[in-house]
Amino acid sequence: MTQAIRPIRPLVAGNWKMNGLKADLAEALRVRDAVSAPGADLGADVLICPPVTLLQALAEAASGSKLLVGAQDCAAAASGPHTGDLSAEMLRDAGAVATIVGHSERRAAHGELDRVVRRKAEAAYRAGLAAIVCVGETSGERQSGLTLEIVGRQLSASLPDVATAANTIVAYEPIWAIGTGLTPTPADVAEVHSAMREVLVKRFGAEGARMRLLYGGSVKPDNAAEIGSIVDVDGALVGGASLKSNDFLAIIATYKN
Repeated sequence: MTQAIRPIRPLVAGNWKMNGLKADLAEALRVRDAVSAPGADLGADVLICPPVTLLQALAEAASGSKLLVGAQDCAAAASGPHTGDLSAEMLRDAGAVATIVGHSERRAAHGELDRVVRRKAEAAYRAGLAAIVCVGETSGERQSGLTLEIVGRQLSASLPDVATAANTIVAYEPIWAIGTGLTPTPADVAEVHSAMREVLVKRFGAEGARMRLLYGGSVKPDNAAEIGSIVDVDGALVGGASLKSNDFLAIIATYKN
């Protein structure tokens, strides 16, 4: 499959989830060094979202480099009696430039509804962070032919009215593909991303046309190039493969200038 011409600069984002101790920062630093090396043919922005215990240390280590650092979630409130929560302002203060919101694991394990995700995205904007808003269907929903309906509903209800191409990234992550090794066919991915683009353009006009749409769900070095070549796929949200620098760099390398 021929690499698509890209009017939008891609983003390759690594979501470490609940993985990583201090010793594992070495993997992220290898990524930092590789993408920042003189002459590196970097055709995408690169972001790592470590656990919050490592966020500030990685942000400080990545300062001045081409590696961006983000968070995996944020609270909707700016401050107050919310034990265990972290505000978007706190994450920005620690060095984050973006935060994931609405990941399916948060939606499922923490009961986060679309309106909650929307408030978290608004909180990210308030703090000056970009919001990576996740949407995706379950296996049952796909088998019932409801994929476009579910994704369209999540997209419409989770994005604030003030979303722009600068403050918002959308990640399509079919829930049944996350961590399973399964991926939709290129045609399936193209169908969903095309439908998302249509929804975004209808609502946000030119801003919707420029929003980055990432694919996530078992992205690996051996399928990254094919996925990245699909029209309206503007990068990847990578889970397990982002924990190992060699794998993550191999995915990043599929995006060249």
